[in-house]
Amino acid sequence: MATQSLEDSLITSYRQLALEAPHRTFVDVELRLLDVLLSLLILLATAPLLALIALAILTTSGRPLLYRGERIGRSGRVFTMVKFRTLRPDAEARLGPFYGEELTRRTREEETRLGRWLRAAQLDEIPQLWNVLRGDMSFVGPRPIRPVFFAELARELPAYWQRLVVRPGLTGFAQTRMGREESWAQKLAHDLEYIADRSARLYLRTVASTGWRVLRQSLRGIAGARRA
Repeated sequence: MATQSLEDSLITSYRQLALEAPHRTFVDVELRLLDVLLSLLILLATAPLLALIALAILTTSGRPLLYRGERIGRSGRVFTMVKFRTLRPDAEARLGPFYGEELTRRTREEETRLGRWLRAAQLDEIPQLWNVLRGDMSFVGPRPIRPVFFAELARELPAYWQRLVVRPGLTGFAQTRMGREESWAQKLAHDLEYIADRSARLYLRTVASTGWRVLRQSLRGIAGARRA
């Protein structure tokens, strides 16, 4: 309980810093319009695929169809991020204390057979477009992080709170430029670079770069899942 109170206190403090930070209103309105347009188009185009995936999850491993997890959003607001469930039921409770390489290893052990394919093709991420449409997230920005991990990293990295100035993203500079093995400080440097330089042109360039990267990774991932 004491740890939870400390976590809440830290997040409240960083929320205030984010609210007081200068905002680039016109640019952020442009990016929000792009978020709404792209998320609507992709959700409409993939609706039949989403229905098939939901049916496949239901018939192979039952409910719930979606994974729901708390994440820290813009200005420190906590929101519920959604993805297709790719792990065994109640895996979140078992994985909760872990992050980094240990979390990655244990997550692989919890994957369902269908979930392995969805993760390989990165189709499990599509429901996050609902978060984008709602305004919880953007297409481009720092990746959303769990509240407990945010509090820990904010204590280690004094500038970490600056991620709260913008919405977290489906993708970002850290994801397009770096691998999972890079340090949190290195990833933060790239996130802060995007926050400082964000524009519609940079946003669209990052989305295009991510689309190409996702296609290549999905093809490699599907080939690897088939061999497994």
